Amino acid sequence: MGLEMLASGRHKYILEQLRLHGRVKATEIAQALSVSEITVRRDLNELHESKQLNRIHGGAVRLGSMDPGHNRQLLVGILVPGSTYYFPEVIKGMEMMAERLNVRLVLGISSSIDAETAHLRRMLDLGVEGILATTVVGDDHAAEVGSWLNDLQIPAVLVERSFGYPHLRDELDHVRSDHAYGAALAIRHLHELGHRSMSVALAPTPTSYWLARGASEAMELLGLDAKLPVFRFPRVATGVAHAAVDQLLNDVLTGGVTGVFVHNDTHASALVDAALARGVRVPEDLSVIAYDDVVANLAAVPLTAVGPPKHTVGALALEQLVRRLGYPAERRGTVAHLSLIPELNVRHSTSAPGVAISTTQ
Repeated sequence: MGLEMLASGRHKYILEQLRLHGRVKATEIAQALSVSEITVRRDLNELHESKQLNRIHGGAVRLGSMDPGHNRQLLVGILVPGSTYYFPEVIKGMEMMAERLNVRLVLGISSSIDAETAHLRRMLDLGVEGILATTVVGDDHAAEVGSWLNDLQIPAVLVERSFGYPHLRDELDHVRSDHAYGAALAIRHLHELGHRSMSVALAPTPTSYWLARGASEAMELLGLDAKLPVFRFPRVATGVAHAAVDQLLNDVLTGGVTGVFVHNDTHASALVDAALARGVRVPEDLSVIAYDDVVANLAAVPLTAVGPPKHTVGALALEQLVRRLGYPAERRGTVAHLSLIPELNVRHSTSAPGVAISTTQ
């Protein structure tokens, strides 16, 4: 009888918190009542079965807040390392899907791991039910992320990141562009045009890890030796490191390189400007392919570019997160790892060595 009274008291407390706040979290109820989360989850399941509340992942909402048609608006947090280049298109894809799926998005822009965890705490305080996360560091430095992904009590989907074991206790869903394949597209295009002397130049971003691997594997497959070591642009606070661009152009010209694959658009555009200023013709003397295709078409010579499917990545990531948040559990589906193929967009900056292209291309 005592246990029944304790259970009824817990139920009464849970329902009162729901009346006041509209939703409760199992962790908070357990802490407030000094009981285990297992006990609270059992209470929530019993109250759900007796139709006194609606169960959601990690807690519950007031009865009627979430009907079988999932008309209740979900609150989802987004963590990205920037919102001015590349990620606006990813976010637009999320926004498009959010409208279809009745989701409200909350954005956090982080520049460090500490900032990521601060944004996460703020989002959890707001009551987000899931996280779409693009960590500041990439797949080659996953160990630096720390434990916050492992400690999440809500579902998360990695966006443009794909690390898992041994850095994560449990595998997370991820949706990413296959950047290594995108680099291979660029190398293959230059090879098909007749270039046998080419170079690779990369910006200091997490994407470069995969681009270097993809370009190297493509060259090896095609029987090409890299004419020069991979050129690494330095990290600068704003804009482009023009001294580094000039150094790259010097290396290319003295090395007899005829085709360059450059990450990203701004660096590729600056390379074209520097080449034209020296009387080097693009593409007759030097073919240039950019990676990202955010502003490649705006270069002095519109750039042939490889474009990751940024919009689709964002849309599918949110769709997968909503699936993960689905109720009941049998509709949540299995963990999914999705890699999407980038697209090569041919413009005016590439041709066969020494051959001009038509301006109507």
